[in-house]
Amino acid sequence: MSAGRRMRSAASDIRMAINRKHAEPDTVVVGGGLMGACLAWGLARQGLRVCVLDEGDIALRASRANFALIWVQGKGLGFPAYTAWTKAAAAAWPRLAAELNADTGIDVGLDQPGGFSLCLSDRELQSNVDVLRRLHDQPGAVAHPYEVLDHGQTKARLPAIGHEVSGSIYCPLDGHVNSLRLFRALHAAFQARGIDYRADHAVEAIEPHNGAFVLKGTWGEMRAPKIVLAAGLGNARLAPMVGLDAPMKSSRGQIIVTEKAAPFLRYPVVTVRQTDEGGVMIGDSEEATNVNLTTDHGISSVMADRAIRMFPQLEELNVVRTWSAFRVMTLDGSPVYEQSRTHPGAFIAMAHSGVTLAPQHAYDLAEAVAAGTIPDELAVFATRRFHVPAYA
Repeated sequence: MSAGRRMRSAASDIRMAINRKHAEPDTVVVGGGLMGACLAWGLARQGLRVCVLDEGDIALRASRANFALIWVQGKGLGFPAYTAWTKAAAAAWPRLAAELNADTGIDVGLDQPGGFSLCLSDRELQSNVDVLRRLHDQPGAVAHPYEVLDHGQTKARLPAIGHEVSGSIYCPLDGHVNSLRLFRALHAAFQARGIDYRADHAVEAIEPHNGAFVLKGTWGEMRAPKIVLAAGLGNARLAPMVGLDAPMKSSRGQIIVTEKAAPFLRYPVVTVRQTDEGGVMIGDSEEATNVNLTTDHGISSVMADRAIRMFPQLEELNVVRTWSAFRVMTLDGSPVYEQSRTHPGAFIAMAHSGVTLAPQHAYDLAEAVAAGTIPDELAVFATRRFHVPAYA
C-alpha cells in the first residue's frame, strides 16, 4: 500500500471512530448523579450506546450529600415489595463493588457487618420494635432478620456507647460504603464502558418526535429512541413532557463530619457512622423545606447533642464540615420506576435510597430499560399507587 493510500485509510479510520463516538445514542440518561450513573453503567453493560446529559456541579445533587448507608432495617412498612427489593440490593452489593473495582481499580470501601439503631429511652426502643413488628405482620410481608438488644448487650458490641443508650436494634444485613469513592468509581466506569458523559448539559425541553425523543438545551439538541429521566428533583419538571409523573415532597437533610479519629465504631449506626478513613458522619434530620441549602445550626446542634449522648467521646472531636442537601423523596418514601404509557421508550427512575439500591438500578432496572419493558416485580413501583381510584 502506498504512503498516500495509508494516510487516506488512517484518516478514514479516525473519521469512523469520531462518528461512532458521536453517533445517535441508543439511550440518553438525563442526570449524572448516583441514580443516573448506576443506570448508565448498567445500560452500557447491556451493550448499548449510552449518553449521559448532566447539569454538572451546579446541580442540587443528593449524591454528594448522602450518608452512604446500605440499609435494610425497617424498610417497607406498608409496602412489602420495597422490603424485598431492598434485601435483594444488599445481597447484590458485593457483586457491584467487585465489578466497579474491575472496571476502575477503585475500592468503594464496602463493609456489611450489620447495623444498629440506637435508642436513648425505653419508650424510643419500644416504638422502634413496634414498627418492625408491624412491618413483619403486614400481609405479604418479607421478613428481614433483627435482634432487640438491651444496654448491656449493645455495649458488648459497641463498647463506646454512653450510659443514656437504653438499647438497640441490630440487623445483620446492613452496612455502608465510602460515598465519595462510590461516586468517583461510577464516573470512572463511564470511560471504561465507553459512555458519552456530557457535563453542563442541562436539559430544558424534551419533545417526542416520530417514535424518538429530541432533548434540547442551551448546548443544542440530541435525539434518541429511548430516554431515562434520572434527574432527581429535575424530574418534576421534565416528566410531564413525556407523559410521566414525578410525585415528590420537600425533604432537606443535614450532615456533620468530624475530624479523623482512631477507629471506635465497628458498625454503622443509622444516624452515626465512622468512615473507613476515620472521620465520623452524623446525620438524621428531615426538614420540610425547599427554600435553600443554608445549614440550620439549630438543627445541627440537636443532631450533635444526640450523637454525643450515644457516643460521649464525640464531644472531643472537631467538626470539619457541615452541609445540607435536598433528598429525592417520593410521596411515600419508596422508589418510582415507570415507562410512559403515552410515549413508550421514556422511563423515569426516582429513589431516596440511592446507595442501598445501587445494585438494583445497575442490574435489574437497567436490564428492564434495555429490554424496553418494566417487569411485574418492578411495576409495583409505578405512580399508579398514588392514584388508586383512577386505576380501580
